[in-house]
Amino acid sequence: MDAFFYIIPVLIMAGALFGAYRVVRQWLQMRKAWNSGLTAEARCLKMFTTVHGGANDTSVRTTVHHVYEFTARDGRAVRFEEEDGPATRLEGDFVTVYYAEGADVVATAQEPRRAKHAAATFGVLAFLGVIVAFCVGFMVTFTEMNSSLHI
Repeated sequence: MDAFFYIIPVLIMAGALFGAYRVVRQWLQMRKAWNSGLTAEARCLKMFTTVHGGANDTSVRTTVHHVYEFTARDGRAVRFEEEDGPATRLEGDFVTVYYAEGADVVATAQEPRRAKHAAATFGVLAFLGVIVAFCVGFMVTFTEMNSSLHI
């Protein structure tokens, strides 16, 4: 039964650490695209939304997705999907994309907002760090209390 008090916090920490990995990875990709200095004109091929929640009187979250296509400097056509773009951007619109070349082209149609993006990233990382610290503290406290009861 004591294992339950270790397994659950470890699973929560694993989820928080995976979330941190994803946030840092996305932040680094955006920085790479913005800092490369490469831009291209892209066309919005498709715009669609996804809806999450709404069951049992929960809040509904709608996410706007855009699919863009552009021609990279080396001549290859690049198509990518991006979430949370402006709802006013419609199919057929032309936008400037920022991208970085490589085996996997990293691209974004979001305007560079380095400070805002960094602040949001570090805010999420701080929140996830608090979750991990709480789980570690819980396990340490449980271990100490459990060992003092068995003396």
